[in-house]
Amino acid sequence: MRGDGAAAMSTWDGTGLPPAAQARIERARTSGVASSLLPVAGHVGIESCGFTPVGEVMGCIVEYIGFQGYGGCGWYAGSGMYAGAGGGYGGAYGGSYASPPVVTSGGGSSSSWAGFAPYVSALYHGWDTAVDRMLTEASELGADGVVGVRLTEQHLGAGNREFVALGTAVRSTGETHAGWPFSTTLAGQDVAKLVHSGWMPASIAVGISVAIRHDDYATRVAQGAWAPNMEVAGFSELVTAVRADARRQLAQRTSHAGADGAILDSPVSLSVHELEAGEGHRDHVAESSVLASTVVRFHRAETLPPAPSMVVMLSGNRNSTTRRRRRP
Repeated sequence: MRGDGAAAMSTWDGTGLPPAAQARIERARTSGVASSLLPVAGHVGIESCGFTPVGEVMGCIVEYIGFQGYGGCGWYAGSGMYAGAGGGYGGAYGGSYASPPVVTSGGGSSSSWAGFAPYVSALYHGWDTAVDRMLTEASELGADGVVGVRLTEQHLGAGNREFVALGTAVRSTGETHAGWPFSTTLAGQDVAKLVHSGWMPASIAVGISVAIRHDDYATRVAQGAWAPNMEVAGFSELVTAVRADARRQLAQRTSHAGADGAILDSPVSLSVHELEAGEGHRDHVAESSVLASTVVRFHRAETLPPAPSMVVMLSGNRNSTTRRRRRP
């Protein structure tokens, strides 16, 4: 026999918070107990810049990722020809030919299905939804931001992946509050250093790119059994292009957020695998991602005002979604 909670979960349509998450936030809001994932240094740092923890918050989504896109590397099997986004080019395979293109998911192809664009779009949807649900929980707790956010991805089998965003919600001790919480992967003590220097965290930004390149004659010769130690120029081009495209996507998302800059959470990631696309058709696929916390400058004077009033200045930042709100 199912209880009311099980019945509610079976009818959830995917909008808002899952019923179990909503019930957890209600308990946290009425209990008067503020949980935190911050270490001692982070807790002290947050309090030093006018914030206090109000609870741990989480957002998650399980997403099936099957269709990854068409277009591949641009090489047409059997024809020995390459075709770019703007038309055909190239020559006979193995003879005089133009190098095969590196097709990136964000490279501006005329087709929205080129390369792995739908796959990357699914990844963005997973991360954006997880972060948005985390911020919804924070907003319902009356928080002004979420610090120390951890983003994790787990493969659940059969093409299903879980995206999770977990952090500590904090509230300003002043009288002015954000209309929508900021988010950052930075630790509490690092947030304090930013605020005391006239900067404020804005949002979490992820840049993702997947690139694919056909293994042409030159790349195969460079890896031959009798080849000397030498650069495989085609592969160098592949990894350089995918990292550059991931950074380009990050820059675009930072600009869209109205931020003044971004602080990288970790080095740009890279993974490469081989793809046997068909008989006599072998490609290499590279995936790169970069995670960062966007920041905005809210004060340029040498002497900053007292910490609780700093959020007041942030509310006037360009493209900011903040507004004046009394604490609940």
